[in-house]
Amino acid sequence: MSVDGQKNSPQQPSIPSLRWWIGGILFASTVINYIDRQTLSILAPYLKQDYHWTNVDYANIVIAFRIAYAIGQGVCGRLIDRVGTRRGLTISVTWYSIVSLMTSLANGFSSFALFRFLLGAGESANWPGASKAVFEWFPKRERGLAAAFYDSGSSVGGAIAPFLILPVYLRWGWRVAFIIPGLLGFVWLIAWRRLYYLPEDHPRISDAERSMILAETQEVQSAGKPRLRWRDLFKLPQTWGTIISKGLTDPVWFFVTDWFPIYLVAKGISLKSGLLAVWVPFLAADLGNFFGGGVSGYLIRRGWSLGAARKALVVFGGIGVLLLIPTIFTVNLYLITMLFGLATFSYASFSTIANVLPTDLYKGDSVASVSGLSGTGAGVGTIIAFELIGHLSDARQATGTHSFDPIVVVAGLIPFVGMILVLLLVRNTRATDRGLVRRI
Repeated sequence: MSVDGQKNSPQQPSIPSLRWWIGGILFASTVINYIDRQTLSILAPYLKQDYHWTNVDYANIVIAFRIAYAIGQGVCGRLIDRVGTRRGLTISVTWYSIVSLMTSLANGFSSFALFRFLLGAGESANWPGASKAVFEWFPKRERGLAAAFYDSGSSVGGAIAPFLILPVYLRWGWRVAFIIPGLLGFVWLIAWRRLYYLPEDHPRISDAERSMILAETQEVQSAGKPRLRWRDLFKLPQTWGTIISKGLTDPVWFFVTDWFPIYLVAKGISLKSGLLAVWVPFLAADLGNFFGGGVSGYLIRRGWSLGAARKALVVFGGIGVLLLIPTIFTVNLYLITMLFGLATFSYASFSTIANVLPTDLYKGDSVASVSGLSGTGAGVGTIIAFELIGHLSDARQATGTHSFDPIVVVAGLIPFVGMILVLLLVRNTRATDRGLVRRI
């Protein structure tokens, strides 16, 4: 008998490489998730004019999302470890799809802030749920690539969103634009409920694939240690390294996703002529996801230890994001596009490792919890960053095309600091010897 009472049906043919179909539906969830959240940032220059918002007003609306998202990731990660991946993501996507539809009813600052808060609460389960699904369905040599697959949905969703949302806005207005991602979420739910079950319960998995997956995951689950409580997790340096891996990198990515159109306008570039620049960094990040996951998996197959293979990509990413800094010296659209593209490629390589670290370090009953805590760390960092960005960019408007310069310099430096801290904290310790975390 499978999850939700579905009885296995031996008459149903198996689906070859079913785990990658699972990866595909996690990718689709992330794409929709990002189309949903990008809708506001794409329309922000127009909504700012319509509702007379300052940059601080816009920052506070985005922060409303981030507050709920930060709190929700920690809470939802723990919840998913308890109720399971299938049920947890079903609740999440249902919630935020309804909220997306309801956003079309907003009529000003307060209602936009409320709907973004509710959207953040619903979307917060996506990454903890996806991390747990990767743990449940993929052996460790493939988890980097699987994490890259679903995480790349953020860049694909961000790249698709301008081409989907702007034409809808220009023809039918912003209210219809917010309805589109909500409808996509309900389509996804139909596929999710039909496709996702645990490997041991799935009616369409081959015996060979089931045995291959369970041989590793059951070995990890059978360690015999009790579930780690939150206070136990916080005592581990590996937990703090995982939190920092996202807490000092994701705010930079969210600066690109939520502020880049406004940044281009501040540089004197019109949004229509700068559409290429909005799109290319997302494509570069997509490629960076697969580079990070693919190269770390390759290094493992070449005999590198798990920790060395992951950290090599952390170093690459931390150094590469420094390429944001030279953009302060130019207003050339193509040079800005190239540098942001290289920086987001590097960020995404780092991000892929950040997403897979919980699956490398923890047992299955803690994977979503730690992933959620790292998401909370990223949320707190992003809230602080956005509040500073809003005030600083407003205060520096008189500097014209240089109004965002200090922000961009800090955005380039922070992931480098994160790289150093991850190298110091994510290592084998006495907690590894005691079996509290897995050896890397």
